[in-house]
Amino acid sequence: MLTLNVNGKHHQVDVEPEMPLLWVLRDHLGLLGTKYGCGVALCGACTIHVDGSAVRSCAMPASAAVGKKVVTIEGLAEGSSLHRLQEVWIEHEVPQCGYCQTGMIMSAAALLAKNPEPTDADIDRTMTNLCRCGTYTRVREAIHAAAAKPVPAAQAKKV
Repeated sequence: MLTLNVNGKHHQVDVEPEMPLLWVLRDHLGLLGTKYGCGVALCGACTIHVDGSAVRSCAMPASAAVGKKVVTIEGLAEGSSLHRLQEVWIEHEVPQCGYCQTGMIMSAAALLAKNPEPTDADIDRTMTNLCRCGTYTRVREAIHAAAAKPVPAAQAKKV
């Protein structure tokens, strides 16, 4: 049995310690926002936050998350209020197919938590998620728009 803190709640999961955290989140906790893409930590569809840092959950064993704070896309919003990145993603019509977008948003949230005023170069260097639809320009615009919006205190604590 492992005890995981996911989105502010403790969960007991009966899984093998080496099971990728991605599958614990999806198959055992029912958190389907985190997507499977490549399985080798390259594409970023499975990006979540672990202790505030962007992590590819497909390559992280569940046991490595014990004692850490895990946040998924489902935990990014505050109640019925969307996170500022979710708002600007909609405003800037970032998603096309949308499959990679939860990972993109999680990577962007970690970036803005560490660098609240990123340059284009900062964004390009940090946002290593792959998007088959090629929405990178809109992703960059949305990140700049989110950087310009004030961060609600509850959201600043979450990331």
